[in-house]
Amino acid sequence: MGAYTEITNENLDAVINGGKAVLIDFWASWCGPCKMLSPVVEELAAEYEGRAVVAKCNVDDCPDIAMNFQISSIPALLFFKDGELKEKAVGFRNKGMLAATLDKYL
Repeated sequence: MGAYTEITNENLDAVINGGKAVLIDFWASWCGPCKMLSPVVEELAAEYEGRAVVAKCNVDDCPDIAMNFQISSIPALLFFKDGELKEKAVGFRNKGMLAATLDKYL
C-alpha cells in the first residue's frame, strides 16, 4: 500500500472531516479503467502527502458508502473540502486534471 488511505465504513467520516482537501477514488478490482487510474492516484497520494488526503474506496468492500454517494459508474472521483462534497468526476482522468482539481481545495 502506498501513501493513499483505504476508506472503510469506520474511517470515512474522520477522513472527510479531517480538515484537509480529500480526493476519494471509488474503484473495484474487476474494473479496467480503475486499474489504469490506480497508479495515477498512488502518485498523487505521494505528492500531496501532508497537504491533502488521497484515498481509495473499493465499492465491493464498502457498498453502503458507494450507495450513499450515488456511485453508479466507476472509477468515480470525489473531491471534498471541510467535510463537503465539492466535485465529482466519473471515468479515467489524467494526473494533471486531478491535481488541478485538488489544488483548488488546498
